[in-house]
Amino acid sequence: MHVKRIYFKRISISLLIGLLFGVVVTEIPIFLLYKTARAPKEITLIIPKGTADQVSRGEQPPTIPQNMTFVVGDTLTVKNEDIVDHKLGSLWVPANSSASLFLGEAASFAYDCSFQPGNSFGMDVRKPLTWVTHLGGIAGPGISLGILIALYSLALPIRKEKNALA
Repeated sequence: MHVKRIYFKRISISLLIGLLFGVVVTEIPIFLLYKTARAPKEITLIIPKGTADQVSRGEQPPTIPQNMTFVVGDTLTVKNEDIVDHKLGSLWVPANSSASLFLGEAASFAYDCSFQPGNSFGMDVRKPLTWVTHLGGIAGPGISLGILIALYSLALPIRKEKNALA
């Protein structure tokens, strides 16, 4: 009976080590890549005054990114502060006004736009991370590594305890 308890302890500790490893290799990168590990929200993209002039000269407007990453459920609001009307995909944004685009599905998009020199604006829309996603990410590598460590630990000999009464 004593041997079964030792093996149970080894397997339990091995699985715990594996799950801790799973936390380290999945949660730290998620923390560092916070952009998609958040709840949906409204994001405003401002087209500053003079953008049309910069684009006509082939210059990249410094305050407008060429690509953006979103989470499913985000709303992109394009605020046009320029004196010229602008377009982003199906959005028509007259001068000094704004328009919104709800991002309801995960995909990569390349929209036609008038505020980029290449007339293209890239958008990646990703699924938001949930607690189920986190648990799956931890369990995958964690349980696999735990089982591997447990198998190696079963190959180790059991240390014989010295009997104090003998």
